[in-house]
Amino acid sequence: MNIKQVTRAVFISTTLFLSLACSSIYDKHVQWQSVKPESFPVLNAVGYAPISLQQSSHETQRMLMAIKASKIAAYAELAEQVYGQKIEGQTTMADLLINDSQLKSSVQGVIRGAKVVKSYPVGDTYATELQLDFEDVYKIYEVNNPRQEVKEVSYF
Repeated sequence: MNIKQVTRAVFISTTLFLSLACSSIYDKHVQWQSVKPESFPVLNAVGYAPISLQQSSHETQRMLMAIKASKIAAYAELAEQVYGQKIEGQTTMADLLINDSQLKSSVQGVIRGAKVVKSYPVGDTYATELQLDFEDVYKIYEVNNPRQEVKEVSYF
């Protein structure tokens, strides 16, 4: 075998290999269909805020600030239920005695689809009740990011 024949054989085998490898990727069509969960939980949360401790000299403004603060507290409680709460603890000891003990808590998440069920004063405190129906959350996310599974694969 001379150089031309070896080069031709390598070229033909490489071309054949690449065409077979690529054809298996592009010779099928996959159809997808959405998957809906069997059940949807409904979460409830209540947030509270003191009215008289709000930093304003006007009673009406303190009330509005307490309404807003109680709503934010209720959303934080919903986020805790949905995403969980991050807890960090630290204890310092010296001579087998606890010098310092710290515990930190935080929550982070996005809540979409929650509804204010009730908002009302209770004495010097304002309360806001929220409800989060996961069927509403599912519909919101289905529009933006449909969850899918393979419905059919057709090979050509």
